[in-house]
Amino acid sequence: MASDCIFCKISKGEIPARKLYEDDELVAFWDISPQAPAHFLVIPKKHLSGPSATTPTDDALIGKLMRKGAELAAANGAPDFRLVMNNGAQAGQTVFHLHLHVLGGRSLSWPPG
Repeated sequence: MASDCIFCKISKGEIPARKLYEDDELVAFWDISPQAPAHFLVIPKKHLSGPSATTPTDDALIGKLMRKGAELAAANGAPDFRLVMNNGAQAGQTVFHLHLHVLGGRSLSWPPG
């Protein structure tokens, strides 16, 4: 855990969030600035600064994160959805804790940005 990381604090329950799901490895919660009717984040409890910080030992965790995002999208009215994961400031990452955005509930255009 990074002591100043907002997502680490959410995963520990130190900062409130509207949680959708939680287990020993993951937490999912609604985005505070939604960009679609269904917009939530899925994060690992393990602090990883972003996708480029993962190692082969994280493969199962990242697979679980993706699968849980898809399951939660369907369970929350978004059978068609987009998964977004940013890596670095130029890519739009503002919280440097790996997180998966799950967006759905409306038509999503392409390219995204």
